[in-house]
Amino acid sequence: MTDISIQEPRLTSLSHGGGCGCKIAPGVLSEILKSVPQLPFPKELLIGIETSDDAAVYQINESQAIVATTDFFMPIVDDPFDFGMIAATNAISDIYAMGGTPLFALALVGMPIKVLSNATIARILEGGAEACRSAGIPIAGGHTIDSVEPIYGLVAIGIVDPKRVKSNAAAKAGDVLILGKPLGVGILSAALKKDLLGDAGYQEMIANTTKLNSAGPELAKLSGVHALTDVTGFGLAGHTLEFARGSKLTAQIQWDQVPLLSNVQSLADQGVITGASERNWQSYGKDVCLPEQFSPAQQALLTDPQTSGGLLVSCSPDAVENVLEIFKQHQFLDACVIGQMTGKQDQYLTVLL
Repeated sequence: MTDISIQEPRLTSLSHGGGCGCKIAPGVLSEILKSVPQLPFPKELLIGIETSDDAAVYQINESQAIVATTDFFMPIVDDPFDFGMIAATNAISDIYAMGGTPLFALALVGMPIKVLSNATIARILEGGAEACRSAGIPIAGGHTIDSVEPIYGLVAIGIVDPKRVKSNAAAKAGDVLILGKPLGVGILSAALKKDLLGDAGYQEMIANTTKLNSAGPELAKLSGVHALTDVTGFGLAGHTLEFARGSKLTAQIQWDQVPLLSNVQSLADQGVITGASERNWQSYGKDVCLPEQFSPAQQALLTDPQTSGGLLVSCSPDAVENVLEIFKQHQFLDACVIGQMTGKQDQYLTVLL
């Protein structure tokens, strides 16, 4: 962690919520959008807002479609370079989650210019540029404002073959669910704010949140992969529910198979959780069936907001080996099977122990 100026406040002290934990709760967002009139979509818009997918997809010819998304948030860590890199990685992930390849990005920058030095702000932008360099794309422009809280993110533009677009609404009964990254980023960020996260925990958090979900385009080429998304602010439960609702199925998660970052279970047991996890549960808990012995800490992990989280894949059983091999080739060594999709039952998501 780099300390540019001891006179400057911690970045996380300037934000009321960090990373994807800043997201408006899904239930509140749904209520807001109900009153917003929508114009008819052109036939070229293959994916819009209907299923809360990761990005919009607009077909431009028989073999090419544009993938467009935006994502930004307030600091989840205090190191400005790390913050910029996490935010940019998170935004680019939405392109990968559609099966697309990123082309370029635009920066979205809101900074309290009388509170943070030019050097600190520059380091945030440098971190974002480094993530884009790793993805092989330029930051081609952007927009800046003077803001009360620090905000950074990207508009990310990519390209995909329309035949290989992977939405979050095409899962099939009998599909296997595979998760690419372990859970617990929200809990580690809460521990960081409370000065309870040691250097090893911080390094694991940074490694997890700055790892590009570059396996997405290769996964999209597999005919057995039916649906794809990334797990971010609504937690594993929220984004699995998007699979289930969009596909009109029920998802089953085998909790003892879900990978977790080091020490997050212990931290959750101590009550080190985010407020966003409870807001998530209030928004969609009615659609989730939990086992009686499921603890409050386990529920907090199930709904924990992930910043730059892993890809969630719904694929046919005969594609599982290939999916796991692609994840392994891209160094996602924690990727594993966590459940399955079934015909519609009483609730959209069932958690098993």
